[in-house]
Amino acid sequence: MLNNKTKNRLTIFVAISILTIIAIVFIFKTLEDNVLYFYSPSEISKTDEINLNNKIRIGGMVKEGSVKTSEDEIKFIVTDFKKEIIVSFQGTVPALFAEGKGVVAEGKLKDKKFFVAKRILAKHDENYMPPEIKKNLNKNAK
Repeated sequence: MLNNKTKNRLTIFVAISILTIIAIVFIFKTLEDNVLYFYSPSEISKTDEINLNNKIRIGGMVKEGSVKTSEDEIKFIVTDFKKEIIVSFQGTVPALFAEGKGVVAEGKLKDKKFFVAKRILAKHDENYMPPEIKKNLNKNAK
């Protein structure tokens, strides 16, 4: 038989274990709601598992000659050099956004060929240098 001291320790251990499990489940459930899946245009065309109501990220290169701007909207094509998807975005694009450069767009699919972006993230390589610094370096080099 267990004495009172052992019973108390066991009760505390079980309570702490249960609270820890509940906390871990709560954290994972919260993180699951905030996860955005990343897809390429080829993956979007191949899969039927993408829910049109879910937020996703698509990524690839901005196709040369595809950027069309109007007063309140910019449309461009994201390609992975196999498949393409048209992206529509209302807002200001990042300074690094350009044709032939990498881009990640966050938003929702209308269908497998059209994506409405809420946010645009321009990608750069490890050699990137902000334009202001590059300008100052060139000016100081003269």
